[in-house]
Order: sequence, then C-alpha cells, then structure tokens
Amino acid sequence: MNEREEPRLSAREMVERLEPSLGIGRRVRAVAALVAGVAGALFVVALWWSEPGPLPGRTQVAFGMFTAFCLVWACYGGWLVRRRVPLFATDRVIAAWIGLAASAATTVLAVVAAVQRGAAVPWPVLAVGGLFVAAALALVVRAHGRRAALLRRLRELGGERER
Repeated sequence: MNEREEPRLSAREMVERLEPSLGIGRRVRAVAALVAGVAGALFVVALWWSEPGPLPGRTQVAFGMFTAFCLVWACYGGWLVRRRVPLFATDRVIAAWIGLAASAATTVLAVVAAVQRGAAVPWPVLAVGGLFVAAALALVVRAHGRRAALLRRLRELGGERER
C-alpha cells in the first residue's frame, strides 16, 4: 500500500496517534519531577526542623524559599502525570518559568546575604547568579519558540487550537 491509497488524516487524528509515543517519556519526566520535588521538600524541612537553635532571619527565608521551590516542582510533576492530552510544549514553558523564578530568587537572596556580610558589591555572587538567570532565560525563550512552532504546525495541518 503506498501513500496515495491511505486516507488523509486530520490533525486531531494525527495528534491522537502520536499521544501513546509521547506519553512514556513525558510521564517519566513527570514522575522524576514529582519524586525529586517531594524528596527535596522533605529533606529541607527535616534539615530546617532539626536545627538545635534559632536561625537568623535570612536563613529562615532561604529554607522557606527552597521548600517552596521543591513543592512547586512536585506540583508541576503531579500536574504533568495527570495530563493525558498532548501539551504542545506547554510543560517545557512552565518548567522554564519555574527555573527562571528559582534562579532569580536565589540570586537575589544570595546578593542580600553577601551585602549583609559586608561586601560592597558582591561581584562573584552577581556573576554566578547572572549566569544562572541568563541560562534560565534562554530556556524560557527556547521553550516559547518550540511551543509557537508546534502550534503553527498544528494550524498548518488544519487542526484545532491548543487545549
């Protein structure tokens, strides 16, 4: 049977055929994010509660921030596990924004801690933090580009708009 004898599939039918092949990798990533997020949150909270004495304010903020980021990753993984439809790179966009928020907040916290310790301009902290923020920003731009390309391709095939 050659290609001319096969009936043309609609975009929706093509996407539905792709779903099982896309599902395994996405689910593995989702479970990894879920497990890592829960494990990270439990570890940080256990470490935080096991401190023998009172902690300084910025240390409390750091523990709280790291716990929140771990819980966000766990929620992202849980959301991804539950999704049964093609996402058209929406998961990549969300993950990239989580990474950007985490790297920016961590950089700000590190700069504040360095300034409180007496550094006039904490250049090493700014350089490392800026590198992480730039990498996360590049991932955001790349994820949005990939999503736009997939949605454009779907429109070209005559499919529906994103779900």
